[in-house]
Parts: sequence; C-alpha cells; structure tokens
Amino acid sequence: MNTLMTSPPLPHKTITILKQLDIHNVEDLQRRGPITTFLQLRNISTGTTERVLWQLIALAENCNVQSIGTEEKEYWRQQLKQHPPVAIFPAKEIMESWMRHALMAALQAQLLDEVPVGAVVVYKNNIIGLGYNRCITDHNVSHHAEIQALTEASQKQQNYRLQECDVYVTLEPCAMCASALIQARVHRVIYGAAEPKTGAAGSVIDLFADRRLNQHTAILGGVMESESRQILQQFFRKRRSSYLSIEDNSI
Repeated sequence: MNTLMTSPPLPHKTITILKQLDIHNVEDLQRRGPITTFLQLRNISTGTTERVLWQLIALAENCNVQSIGTEEKEYWRQQLKQHPPVAIFPAKEIMESWMRHALMAALQAQLLDEVPVGAVVVYKNNIIGLGYNRCITDHNVSHHAEIQALTEASQKQQNYRLQECDVYVTLEPCAMCASALIQARVHRVIYGAAEPKTGAAGSVIDLFADRRLNQHTAILGGVMESESRQILQQFFRKRRSSYLSIEDNSI
C-alpha cells in the first residue's frame, strides 16, 4: 500500500490533517482528487499554500513536482477556480443519524401516497426544519420535501438565509429544490439516493457546481443510499401492482 510519505514528502502537519480527512495513502488521494483534497486542507488550515497543491498533484500522478510545467500549473489553477464548493462533512455515523430522521419523514409522505422523500434542516446539532413530499396532498407542485423543510427552518430562524445549516434529504434534489438550497445559502447538502431522471446534483445537471450561480453550498451523496432507494422502490412497486389490479378488474 502506497503512503503519503513517499516523494515528494508532505509536511507533517499536512499529513496529520489528511488523516483527519480519511486520506491515508496515494490511492485515497487519487479517489478524492488533488483539487478537492487541497480545498479541504485549506478549509482546515488557511495557511495551506499552493506548494502543497503541486505536491498533491505530483503524488496523485506519480511524478516529480519539478516536472509540472507552467502550462500544466495554469491548467490546475483553472480547475481550482472552477471547482464547486468544498466542505468538511461530519463523520459518517453523524450523517447517518440525521439521515434516519429524513427517512422517517419520507415514510410520512408514503402514508399520504406521495413519493416518499424526506428532508431535515440541521442547525447547531438540532433539527429546525422537517419536510416531506406533499405535492398531491396540498395541490402544489412546489411542495417537495426540501422546500417544506427550508420553509419551516426559515420561519424558526426568521431568516431565509440558512448559511450555517445542513440539509439532509433522502433523494438527490431536483432543479427546483437545488436552486432553493443554493438561494438559501445552505452550508452543506447531504443526500441519499441519486435521481437519474431529474437529479440536479450531478445525475442530469449539477447546479451546485455551476460557477455562474451563488457558490455557497457543498454537496455529498450516497449517505444511506440503499435505505433511501429501498423506500422508493417499495413505493413504486406497490403503485405498479395497484395499477395492474385495476386493469385486471376492468377486463
């Protein structure tokens, strides 16, 4: 197993922070990517210099820092400028704990025969907003889980801007909800299952990575993905069975 102690050597402080980020070897660095890793380092240690970026790139590409020429450095600087917001996310067990609340909210939507998606807004280790799909119930196309949760949180905060808040949602946000999350200046969004048909966090389009929009919100997917997907699959399986039963009875 390669380690981050290989040439070029990284400062001891940098290696310590990398371990905090769960990056222990070159393979971990390659999976995370040198740009994302550098930005996360800079979030923790504001004194992280560009020199560390070249070291990370050299490690990831298995080359010497000296071999990174002027043009390549300019390429990486542009990648740095265009990179979507990066944040340090909570530990896995903490994120899963909050996601379980979102999953419970999704079950509330299911009881209303709504697509089971749930969301919670977390501020200073407390839930200040909870929502689930109510579009059919409320006859309102905008009443997605995220919008409901943001509304409740904003009312409690007496402010539509939620800079210090995290949002946990069981399904990748659509374009409408992604836009609302960005406009609310939510700090971090953590979602469960990807949405290949309408997902606006990378599946169809990535609004969170669009530099033309407000760049405040970092996003992470795949937290309790299987549990989130299972609820959706069970719901649609039951709905298809109901449709088939209706068709059989009409024959």
